[in-house]
Amino acid sequence: MILELVVPGRGSLVSSALPSYKGHRYPVEVISHCVWLYFRFPLSFREVEELMLQRGVLVSHETVRRWCMKFGQAYANGLRRRRPRPGDKWHLDEVFLKINGERKYLWRAVDADGNVLDILVQNRRDKTAARHFFRILLKKTCSVPRVVVTDKLRSYGVAHREVMPSVEHRQSKYLNNRAENSHQPTRQRERAMKGFRSVGGAQQFLAAFSGISPHFRPHRHLMTASDHRAEMTVRFAIWDQITGAAGRSTTA
Repeated sequence: MILELVVPGRGSLVSSALPSYKGHRYPVEVISHCVWLYFRFPLSFREVEELMLQRGVLVSHETVRRWCMKFGQAYANGLRRRRPRPGDKWHLDEVFLKINGERKYLWRAVDADGNVLDILVQNRRDKTAARHFFRILLKKTCSVPRVVVTDKLRSYGVAHREVMPSVEHRQSKYLNNRAENSHQPTRQRERAMKGFRSVGGAQQFLAAFSGISPHFRPHRHLMTASDHRAEMTVRFAIWDQITGAAGRSTTA
């Protein structure tokens, strides 16, 4: 299904395919609201179940889990398609994750505005891992930056020379605060979830989380209260559009 929409406050015509809700007996409004609750706030599936019960909606935590697994990434992709083209200055960073007692690494790239470009969970942080992340990043963004900023991990330098040698590369632990700060919501959620159980599960959750959560986190400290409310109204409208809840009168 193709939907032509004018995004309020964005002034552009957007065409996107809506997720399919065929076979689901709950309305799309209920499904999208549960997914929003889970990815926006540090809630468990059971806590989402309880919140929906308070609203008079009977849905099991297992059903919420299936909805998040099925629609989380689709919603995140829909939001990413509506973002402006990424800036030409990218910040890359990696942090460790403990998964079943083993150390893994979460690679993240953000632009100068703090928008998450992509994330990748890998077993190592050597040159092969860095090169793999660079290539995936270029493929998904369909763009090449003017400047790449990283810390002084040597793997970045090797991967940069092999994958994007024409791009300026700045290495400094003092210039990369933007990427380092972008890890904070992930750390908060990791603590709430008491860690991740598998690499695949971490990748699946964080890929959707990094696409959905920032959409509802505008730079509040730079806005007045009225501007923030107006911006959030626009963002909720976009959410309804990409999930198919806007103007939907039939159940899924």
